[in-house]
Amino acid sequence: MNIFENLSNAEQQEFLKFPVYISLLAANQDGDTDAKEKKTAIAFDHMKTYTCKPALSGFYDKADKAFAKNFTETDNELPKGKEERDTAIKAKLAKLETFLLKFDKSYAQTMHESMQSFKEHVSAAHWNVLEGFIFPVPIKGLTY
Repeated sequence: MNIFENLSNAEQQEFLKFPVYISLLAANQDGDTDAKEKKTAIAFDHMKTYTCKPALSGFYDKADKAFAKNFTETDNELPKGKEERDTAIKAKLAKLETFLLKFDKSYAQTMHESMQSFKEHVSAAHWNVLEGFIFPVPIKGLTY
């Protein structure tokens, strides 16, 4: 069964960017996407092809093939500046949410959980054990 049978070709291509937009939103906490965040997002997407729930394996197989290219292109297309970028990414994510309505509730819930793990993983790209030991409580401007 093709999981994308309810989506048009254009919708499928856009839907495969779901983890890209989540990653870019997470990386935008400081108003910029740096090389470490990009590397973390690409590696995590690739790892997801092997560690995701079975219902999402078809999605991640397809998304992984174009993730790095989609990440770079989308990052370059988005406006610069934290607020403008956040607004543009959130608008794209809202559109992608409408695509999830075309899937059953179980699939949508599994996708939401997976995207949450993407957000958390990319958000933590700069965290390290030493920082967590020295500054166990997040301090704006110092640890995030």
